[in-house]
Amino acid sequence: MTESAPPAHPPAPDGRPDTSRPREGGPPPPSALLRRARAAVFLLFFINAIAYANIVPRLPEIRDSIGLSNTALGTAIAAMPVGALVAGLFAGAMGARIGSGRLAALCAFGFAAAVPLVSFASVWAMLACCLFLLGVLDAIMDAAMNTHGLRVQRGYGRSILSSFHGLWSVGAVVGGLLSTTLAGADVPLRWHLLGIGALLAVLGVAVWPLLLPGRDEDEAPTSAEARQTETAPATPESSPAATAARAGLKAALLPLLLLGLLLAMSSVVEDTPASWGSALLQDDYGASAWLAGFAYVAFQTAMTIARFTGDRVVDRYGRVPVARVGGLLIAVPLSLALLTHSTPAVIAAFACAGLGAATLFPSAMHAAATIPGIRSSDGVAVVSWLARVGFLAAPPLVGLIGDRISLRVGVAMIVVAGLLILALAKVFAPADRSMSEESR
Repeated sequence: MTESAPPAHPPAPDGRPDTSRPREGGPPPPSALLRRARAAVFLLFFINAIAYANIVPRLPEIRDSIGLSNTALGTAIAAMPVGALVAGLFAGAMGARIGSGRLAALCAFGFAAAVPLVSFASVWAMLACCLFLLGVLDAIMDAAMNTHGLRVQRGYGRSILSSFHGLWSVGAVVGGLLSTTLAGADVPLRWHLLGIGALLAVLGVAVWPLLLPGRDEDEAPTSAEARQTETAPATPESSPAATAARAGLKAALLPLLLLGLLLAMSSVVEDTPASWGSALLQDDYGASAWLAGFAYVAFQTAMTIARFTGDRVVDRYGRVPVARVGGLLIAVPLSLALLTHSTPAVIAAFACAGLGAATLFPSAMHAAATIPGIRSSDGVAVVSWLARVGFLAAPPLVGLIGDRISLRVGVAMIVVAGLLILALAKVFAPADRSMSEESR
C-alpha cells in the first residue's frame, strides 16, 4: 500500500486503526496522537527504571550506614516484591477505573516522593517500609504502563512492546551510571535521591498530556469474537459456553504456571546483579564502590542492546531457540567467572547474563497473551504476578547464603536459574506458532 492509498480500515476515535479485519499491504502510518502516546509510554518505562536504579549501586552504603548484615539487607530488599505482590492484585481494577496511562503517570509522582525517603532510613524497619512502598508503586506502574503500551501497539498494528522494555533498560543503565558516578564522587545519598525525586516529578508532568485519551475498556473491539462476546446475552454458568470457558481455563493453567516459573527464574537473573552485584565485588573481590557499580551497569547495558534488537532476532529464529541460547549465556559465563578472582571477568559474565535474559519477559508476555481459553489481559496479569515470586525469593536467599557461606555462592543462584530457563524454554512453542500464523 502506497502512502497515498487510503487505509484498509478507518481509524478508531482515538486515532488507532480498526484491526478487527485483515489488512492488505500492512498497517497504515500511525497518527500523531499515537506517536505522542508512544513517546509517553517510552517516558513511563524510563521513569520506572531510573527510580530504583539510582538506589541499587548505593545499597552497600545503605547497608553499612544502618549496620545491617547481608541477611538483614536481603530481607529488607524482599519487602519490595512483597509490596508488588500485594499491589499487583489491585492494579488491574485501578487501571480500569481511572485509565492505565493516568495511573502510570500518578505512580511516577509517587516515585518522586518515595525515592528520597530511602535516604532517611536509619533502621531496618524504615528501610523495609520504604522498599515496600517502592514495590507497591512498581507493580501498579508496571501493569499500567504495559497495558497502555499494548493499547498503543494495537494502534500501530505491529510489535513495538520490546522497544518499550528496551527503553526501560536504558533508564536502568542511566540510573545505575549516574548513581555509581555520584557514589564515587562521595555525593551524599540524601542530596542524590532528593535530586532524583525532583527529576521524576518533572518527567511525570511531561508525560501527562501525551497519553491516549479515554479508558482502556472504551476501545473498539479488536476481533470479531470480541464484538460477538460484547453483544451476546449473558450465559448461565451451567450453559455449554460457560462449561467450555471453565475447560479452557483448566487447560491454560499448566502453560500459565510454566511461564510463571520461567519468569520467576528470569526475575532471579535480573534482581541479583541489582541487589547483590555491588556487594559481591566489594566484599569478595575487593573492588572500589565505583568499580563495583559496574556489575549492575554491565548487566543492564547488555540487556538494553539485546532488547532493541530482540524483536528481529526472535522473528528470525523463534522464541524457543533464543530462550535456550539465553539460558546458556546466563549460566555458563557466570559459573566460570565465579571460579576466578577477577573483577572484570565477573562484570563481563553479568553482561552475558543481560544478553541472555533480554527477550525473556517480552516473549513471556506474548506467550501468555496467546494461550487459548483465557483473555490475553488475564494471561499477562497472572504471569506477571507469578514473576514477582522470583523478585521476592532471590534477595533474602542470596543474603542468607552470603552470611552462611559467601556471596559468591549466593550469586551462583543465577547459574541455577539459567539452567532452569534452558529446560523450560519449550513453553514458548505455542507463541512461536502463533507468531508464524500472524505473519502469513
